[in-house]
Amino acid sequence: MNHILITGGSGLVGQQITRLLEKKGYQVAWLSRSAQGQKSFLWDVEKGKIDPEALEWADAVIHLAGAGVAEKRWTPERKKLILESRTQSTQLLYSAIEKADNKPSTFISASAVGYYGFNTGTKLVDENSPAGDDFLAEVVIAWENEVKKMESLHLRTVLLRIGIVLDAEGGALGEMLKPPVAAPLGSGDQWMSWIHIEDLARMFVFALEKTTLQGVYNAVSPNPATNQQLTQEAASAKGKPYLGIGVPGFALKLVLGEMAAMVLGGNRVSSQKIQKAGFQFEFFELSAALRDIFHG
Repeated sequence: MNHILITGGSGLVGQQITRLLEKKGYQVAWLSRSAQGQKSFLWDVEKGKIDPEALEWADAVIHLAGAGVAEKRWTPERKKLILESRTQSTQLLYSAIEKADNKPSTFISASAVGYYGFNTGTKLVDENSPAGDDFLAEVVIAWENEVKKMESLHLRTVLLRIGIVLDAEGGALGEMLKPPVAAPLGSGDQWMSWIHIEDLARMFVFALEKTTLQGVYNAVSPNPATNQQLTQEAASAKGKPYLGIGVPGFALKLVLGEMAAMVLGGNRVSSQKIQKAGFQFEFFELSAALRDIFHG
């Protein structure tokens, strides 16, 4: 299993996975709308087009593609794009794999802890916990349902429900530390289940290489933090002023609209299942993860 095809490969997580795989001797190609510096095959999800050679070439697929959830205000058009960029891309892959003479053996897909709902309080949730009923939960349920159809093609299928990815190049940390002064959101008591981007990339490779792995796993560190703790420690590690007074919920709702529920709520998510499967985290503690991110 040497040829790995990645959708969403040019994103932060995709680039990290690509570097790690190539360092280990894998050949990596991206599915992309245009030619990239990386070896690429072309596809266009909106037009339902994909180079059939991509799935003939691939021994395994890592599926990361999907419109950013927090990049823009949730207009009806944006919500439609967030959903369909995930479901339609997965449907297109299914169709191409079904037609391929030499099918990949493994399909590993991103998913999200948004499956559990915007706010699950202080309860520790695991892979058997019920789904939420808000917008993001509905997106993740529909996305996972499409991914699980790969099993009918006899592909080993793994879904990683990803938490808040910590990385110096952008993502959640970049947004949290963008204002001149860092401050918690709302009460600051809401739980945030985070993971260092290096551990996340390693987890995708672990899922690729451990052939007994199948089904859904939470991709979060063993030690979730509150919003206040994460904001304060990130500000300290970055050398940025911190204000302990939270940004009021009503102000966030004015600025973000419906999306405010995503940052005012929170999830305390268990990593026990992936650890019992044999995955070993390099970054257990938030302080160590942030030191590595900001100071290497």
